[in-house]
Amino acid sequence: MTDIIVIGSGIGGLSCAALLARYGLEVTVFESHSIPGGAAHAFERQGFKFDSGPSLYSGLSYSPSVNPLRQVLDAIGVDLPCVNYDTWGCRLPEGDFDTAVGGEQFCEVLAKLRGQDAVQEWRNLQKVMTPLAQAAIALPPAALRLDMGAALTVGKFAPSLAQHAANVIKLTGSFDRIMRGVVSDPFIQNWLNLLCFLLSGLPASGTNAAEVAFMFADWYKPGVKLDYPVGGSGALVDALVQGLEKHGGKLILGSHVEQILVEGKRAVGVKLRNGEEVRSQRAVISNASVWDTLRLVPAAALPAKFRTQRQAIPECDSFLHLHLGIDAQNLPADLACHYIVVNDWELGITAPQNVILVSIPSILDPSLAPPGKHVIHVYTPGNEPYAIWQGMDRRSPEYEEKKRSRAEVMWQALERIIPDIRSRCEITLVGTPLTHERFLRRHRGSYGPAISAAVGLFPSHSTPLPGLMCCGDSTFPGIGLPAVAASGMIVANTLTPVSQHLAMLKDVGLG
Repeated sequence: MTDIIVIGSGIGGLSCAALLARYGLEVTVFESHSIPGGAAHAFERQGFKFDSGPSLYSGLSYSPSVNPLRQVLDAIGVDLPCVNYDTWGCRLPEGDFDTAVGGEQFCEVLAKLRGQDAVQEWRNLQKVMTPLAQAAIALPPAALRLDMGAALTVGKFAPSLAQHAANVIKLTGSFDRIMRGVVSDPFIQNWLNLLCFLLSGLPASGTNAAEVAFMFADWYKPGVKLDYPVGGSGALVDALVQGLEKHGGKLILGSHVEQILVEGKRAVGVKLRNGEEVRSQRAVISNASVWDTLRLVPAAALPAKFRTQRQAIPECDSFLHLHLGIDAQNLPADLACHYIVVNDWELGITAPQNVILVSIPSILDPSLAPPGKHVIHVYTPGNEPYAIWQGMDRRSPEYEEKKRSRAEVMWQALERIIPDIRSRCEITLVGTPLTHERFLRRHRGSYGPAISAAVGLFPSHSTPLPGLMCCGDSTFPGIGLPAVAASGMIVANTLTPVSQHLAMLKDVGLG
């Protein structure tokens, strides 16, 4: 018996569990995999430490921060050492160049590529976005909860919300409504669609304006730096696990939840694959995707209409991954940690194999690779169709051939950065949508729900089944590390007294 059961140790689940433990509740996290972290887990091969998923971080190296993930770390009293940098490389149809966070350097890029009219458009966009960015951070997600106590926790920020009320209203809906009124230059439109796609898996027409405003608040302020956790994404996961255990919570790996137990029309615990049943006194919280969560709940325990509506939520496509351990001898000294490659703007930013991301984190943190080596992660970010892989035998020659052929676009992108990359490889691993589906327990290997901001917000964390709540990228505010950390905070806050919630806000510099 435990107070709270959390299904899945993704960043949303760990954020929720660690904060609940900090609030004094007995929390047990069950993780099917042998490694915690979900899509953000790390793994090691022959001394090379690989990030399985996220590679781009900001707002983690200082406090107080607008990043909900940093707020979680502050609340549970765990530090996360980071390396700072500000520049990444671009390989775009217009050419190869480096760009940086902050408002000015991108104007230099625009002047060279598009001329002064484009620079003026960007500056106009920055002027429009400045008050919107302030509005986007006027109410921190850490203050949110799902009960009447929100009147007190959100109420603390009423003066700020009132000050920004007109702009808060503008943040509802999709970002392209704002973009269209300011930007006409095709390159800037393409660039903003790219940033939106990296944030949400959707172009500007489907990305929430508040999410983009939050990015502008974080990326384009004076003196801003990007962060990379020392030790990679595994260090971030370890920090959350450390906080969970520091406050008395438990993480049990290799424990696959087979079913959510329902008695008296209430979720009361879980049944594991080994047949063991574990009961919860307060709640069961699912960090699984919306589709995977539905499979865990007995058919009769949820209203048919709710189940049908949730099942019909569209999904983003999946990923291809190329993990490489390479010989780094005689590589150029000016290699960047990250590169963005776009093959053809005309295809559309979400087209399969059109956008490729490259991460070489050992440039920033040499501990991730043996001496004289680099670790590289290349991936297609949520644009690989699951359907072309569906039903394939992972042990078949056909599967190996498809991995080889579909990975070619990633090799070609990487050759634009390191021309002799194929001869340098000591480890080569290719991950597919089936890898995502198998190891991350992700429905169809998906990046998450493809819920357009033009249609509405992500679903609430509550369900019609008492005792069952959800967090993670299938719930508000959506996809991405800051968003899933926020979702975990909202659920944890809802299950704790308002007095403790207010104390937490004060502890993280928001009170």
